[in-house]
Amino acid sequence: MKALFKFVSEYLKRLIDQGKIPPEIVLMITAFIVGLTTGIGAVVFRYLINAVEWVGYNLIPSMTEEWGRAYVIFVPAIGGLLVGLLVYFFAREAKGHGVPEVMEAVALRGGRIRPVVAVVKSLASAISIGSGGSVGREGPIVQIGSALGSTIGQALKLSDDRVSNLVACGAAGGIAATFNAPIAGVIFALEVILGGRFSVRYFSSVVIASVTASVVGRAVFGDTPAFAIPFEYGISSFWEYLLYPVLGILAAVSGVIFVRLLYASEDFFDEWGFVPEWVKPAIGGVLLGVLALVYPLVMSAVQWDRMPQVFNVGYDVIEMVMASQGVLLSVVVALLILKLIATSLTLGSGGSGGVFAPSLFMGAMLGAAFAMGINLLFPSMNLLPGAYALVGMGAVFSASAHAPITAILILFELTGDYRIILPLMLTVVVSTVLAQRMLNGESIYTLKLSRRGVRLKRGRDVDILENVIVEEVMTHDTPTVPVNMSLSALTEKFAHAHYNSFMVLDKRGKLWGVVSLSDVEEALEQDEQGTMTIENFGTTWPYLKIAFPDDTIDTALAKMSTRGLGSMPVVSKEDPYHLLGVIRRQDTIRAYNLALTRRSDIEHRTRRMETLHTEETEIVEIFLDEDDVASGETVQNLSSKFPKDSVLISIKRDGRLIIPHGDTVLQPGDHVTAFVRSKDAEALFHCLHG
Repeated sequence: MKALFKFVSEYLKRLIDQGKIPPEIVLMITAFIVGLTTGIGAVVFRYLINAVEWVGYNLIPSMTEEWGRAYVIFVPAIGGLLVGLLVYFFAREAKGHGVPEVMEAVALRGGRIRPVVAVVKSLASAISIGSGGSVGREGPIVQIGSALGSTIGQALKLSDDRVSNLVACGAAGGIAATFNAPIAGVIFALEVILGGRFSVRYFSSVVIASVTASVVGRAVFGDTPAFAIPFEYGISSFWEYLLYPVLGILAAVSGVIFVRLLYASEDFFDEWGFVPEWVKPAIGGVLLGVLALVYPLVMSAVQWDRMPQVFNVGYDVIEMVMASQGVLLSVVVALLILKLIATSLTLGSGGSGGVFAPSLFMGAMLGAAFAMGINLLFPSMNLLPGAYALVGMGAVFSASAHAPITAILILFELTGDYRIILPLMLTVVVSTVLAQRMLNGESIYTLKLSRRGVRLKRGRDVDILENVIVEEVMTHDTPTVPVNMSLSALTEKFAHAHYNSFMVLDKRGKLWGVVSLSDVEEALEQDEQGTMTIENFGTTWPYLKIAFPDDTIDTALAKMSTRGLGSMPVVSKEDPYHLLGVIRRQDTIRAYNLALTRRSDIEHRTRRMETLHTEETEIVEIFLDEDDVASGETVQNLSSKFPKDSVLISIKRDGRLIIPHGDTVLQPGDHVTAFVRSKDAEALFHCLHG
């Protein structure tokens, strides 16, 4: 198989180099190949999960009948241990839910993903899910398909843009084959992986991959949706349109709690420095098993037979709730809370799997609980819990992932009916907008990257100007005019200057405001003689827009764009009337170039470390406190104590990114990111913490 792949790739590469295949045809052929391989990968992945599940919850229980239900503890524990070993020693990128790593590869590395990731992710996620991990299979198959697309693009020596395109093709194929939802697969790839790049070139190739993968999935699993919708649904009363926004608010809160708890769980396990990293998923498995044994004792109405409801992807439980098969309000509320805890334990400890299915599970429980609660309060409403469960699925997923179009379309494809589309759209939009506000624009995917110092916006590298502050590019030599200058004198000054605005000072030399060329033009229409003074037509407090020296450039640009300003005064934080300089739009060009240089420096350092060692390396994050020995020291003084070839990549301080140099002084509160050999990580921690 490997020899065949090499032969085909070499042949296609030769045809491409010779220009015998038009670029558009190349794109379609490669998209088809990616869709085909991703579809096959999704099928193999599903069978791997089933095999592991059969061993863990059929074979092992039958062999250990005398132990009772103890298997729900040691099966997830063994699965977690195997996952930890696979991830730690073969592909660290396979840890967690996978989608953030794909987004990072597209934004920072031209879509380049190591081929081994597809294999390790398949095995690790299949073991994690099959052994009972509370995760989904969608995130893993997205990463698997993306790794396959990247591998094909790299084998053909395609450009970064083309490789990124094939990564998106793999992601679309993964969603399409898993859910039998080709449209949602396309939109997910464009909306999440590529950050909203809806161009014809991207769209056409992603569609080909998604359709191909979906055909493969249908050929094996049949033309059936992921969920069977066992009820007639719709809007029975106009008043329901007032209830769905309330569900959207609850979904936003649930999605935010999910995101916060997930990363709090990661931090909790990361603080266990005395436990080897590859052991932590096993500990998470033990805790998951304990949770499964305990909750039937606490909630007598919640029982399970072979596998606890909060284990695995939980699609059967979702269908049960949507069908309202003897489900109580207390049961769905309990399952919502338990799934939240179980998923946080699985992923926080280092398990491998997606967050897509857990968010759908929690959304279904939330929606059903909401409808049941309303029916208890207002029996005459007679709401269908299944319909609200369906809408809740899309709302909680979108609140977590900030992908409203994907959420709406995937639910439409699951039902194949428009009757629920209006309340679905309304609820999803409400939940997404509120969740974005509560998470400061971060999603469950981007937050994982921003915690590493990589902030993505619209699928591209960090709103890149967040890495440069105003003080670095502002103009200090600022032309000023007095507030009592006449209009005629100011007109003359503008005629001999190359500025569109002047900073205005009062009699004490303090900042009074700004006067622009457009202000002069409007004033001349009222006073042709030019006798009035600046204080009659200039812009002053409280309408004056100002910047501080430690503001980031993107923050300054946002302030300027609200009024269409070409420049803005920079003032002291201690005394906002003390003028320090001015920031102009042309200064942002220098800022952008500076930011690009810094980002290139980070990538160069990272790639140097990747090529420097054949042994395992890793990125570590270290938070400095006042008591740490590194606080107050320069990088140059500390570097002699660092393990060999360790590289400090970046320092995040007060919301901005700093590229460390020899004279950079480390400060308490700094978030230091470093690249180091795995065996030297502990030594680096000691160098910085003491």
